[in-house]
Amino acid sequence: MTTAPKFHHPDADQSRRPMITVSIMLATIMQTLDSTIANVALPHMAGGLSASQDQITWVLTSYIVAAAIATPVTGWVSGRFGRKTVFLASIAGFTISSLLCGMAGNLPEIVVARLLQGVFGAALVPLSQAVMLDINPPERHARAMALWGMGVMLGPILGPTLGGWLTDNESWRWVFLINLPLGALALIGVYRFVGETRSSAPPGFDWFGFAMLAMAIGMLQLLLDRGEQADWFGSIEIRAEAVCAIIAFTFFALHTATDGSESFFNKALLKDRNFVTGLAFYFLLGLLLYATRALLPSMLETLLGYPVMTTGLVTAPTGIGTMIAMLLAGRLVGRIDSRLIVALGFGLTASSLWNMSCYTPQVTEWDVAWPGFVQGLGLGFTSVPLITMTFSTLARPLRPEGTAIYSLSRNIGSSIGISVMQTLMVRNTAIMHSTLASHITSKALLAGPVAAALASGPGPMAALNEILNTQASFIAYLDDFRLMFWMTLFAIPCLWLMRTRGIGRKPPEPDGEAEAASMME
Repeated sequence: MTTAPKFHHPDADQSRRPMITVSIMLATIMQTLDSTIANVALPHMAGGLSASQDQITWVLTSYIVAAAIATPVTGWVSGRFGRKTVFLASIAGFTISSLLCGMAGNLPEIVVARLLQGVFGAALVPLSQAVMLDINPPERHARAMALWGMGVMLGPILGPTLGGWLTDNESWRWVFLINLPLGALALIGVYRFVGETRSSAPPGFDWFGFAMLAMAIGMLQLLLDRGEQADWFGSIEIRAEAVCAIIAFTFFALHTATDGSESFFNKALLKDRNFVTGLAFYFLLGLLLYATRALLPSMLETLLGYPVMTTGLVTAPTGIGTMIAMLLAGRLVGRIDSRLIVALGFGLTASSLWNMSCYTPQVTEWDVAWPGFVQGLGLGFTSVPLITMTFSTLARPLRPEGTAIYSLSRNIGSSIGISVMQTLMVRNTAIMHSTLASHITSKALLAGPVAAALASGPGPMAALNEILNTQASFIAYLDDFRLMFWMTLFAIPCLWLMRTRGIGRKPPEPDGEAEAASMME
């Protein structure tokens, strides 16, 4: 067994810990907020930049693809140049590229700026997580991850609400310019309080492995983001992206399996059962969080006629529930079996999804807010102990790379979740439209709400088609919620693949030949 390179880092000074936490949390919130805040401003951007609705989606696609490609390289870059140096460069680059986004005068300019934003922002979440783990002793990891998880979870939840408010009251440019004060404060804090940390023996860079992984991730992200607009595998573009992704990933897997210690992906990560299982659950968590956040506002605004601000208000309790649950979960980890806490979180999430699958067109605002709050509780109770268990058995030198891959699993899960659920919704709408239309009879046309709609609509057939579309779409949304409910329920038994030994307790002091064991927390 090879000994991992020694990992030097400054002592976790308790007097500096609060300021370090505030500084890196500002960077985390800034990056996660920007992953969703621009979504609601796309129609306004299209008008301001003279772009079509199809073209303006590249504002989202460019950011997602760039961040996905740059995330896996975080571990190597921080080991080669130093964590603090990379952190400062990432914050500065992200802030400047945000300014360029806000100043963009046409579509190519904002797409290039968003590409830069994705590249520089990719390292912020994994590095902030690694710093939080290192500045806190093992017995405080659960509470530290609860605080860190708030920034990661609340950013995507609050992003659409804040973006809608800024767009309606100011300008779409402010969804990017709001990053300037946050970035400046984070940059000053990291420069002043965070100590430099790097591996004593950084490995060489595996260009071939990185190129293959980057191509696989980039093609997958393009496929998922463009699939719905391009008719999926009915399009030559999507088929080409799928073939390229499969070939590139095959080369990457074979290269990693046969190459020696210089491989871009550290195979030691796959030997840790807790880490691998945690990746799978974090993938599912990203799928559930982002897919629900994409489906619910769309359903409320397009089918039920909710204004943007009302939609933001009725979905806000999800963030409140997440915050409360994370604070509680941070105190429970180490006192009871962490797998039971995660199981509780998945149970609450499943309960909320089941309630969503039982919505009717007469659903009230309270009926929307309450399941959202319960889902927030579930996400909070899941994320904190899951992170703690995932990294509890991982050696400290592997953390920068491990946190990068961990963040990547959530990003890919969210992309796949949004694309799959949106596609199922569109296709199920068409199927249900056909099914409902087959039950239309002359008797039905003369009775109840159908007759009233036919009498008041612009034309009998147009009014009838609109009724069928609304009902079919509503049923398709409910089918998506029900599918996510079963996915959540079936995942719970897999929790017992993870080990909980020693989580939340301080390990014994190392001595002599036990130095290698001291690398494990």
